[in-house]
Amino acid sequence: MLTGKQKRHLRSLAHHLTPVFQVGKGGTNDHLVRHIEDVLEKRELIKVSVLNNNADDPKKIGEELAANAGAELVQVIGKTIVLYKESKDYKTIELP
Repeated sequence: MLTGKQKRHLRSLAHHLTPVFQVGKGGTNDHLVRHIEDVLEKRELIKVSVLNNNADDPKKIGEELAANAGAELVQVIGKTIVLYKESKDYKTIELP
């Protein structure tokens, strides 16, 4: 579980990132979660965007992706989700 200070730090780092994945009207599936896990291992911090044709709540999608990928949900703002997972081999982000 991340503290408020850690989330604030991660939000500042994620500000300049562009979304790596998009969740469309098909929603989330195992294939998407597997790819998110792989990218999180390399980058540690990613953004995921929810497309307009998806009627689901972005907060629920973010919680589902974080739980299935074993990541932490940093922020959901609008239709953009920020996820963080500490990398085992490619650790670059130092949390306060």
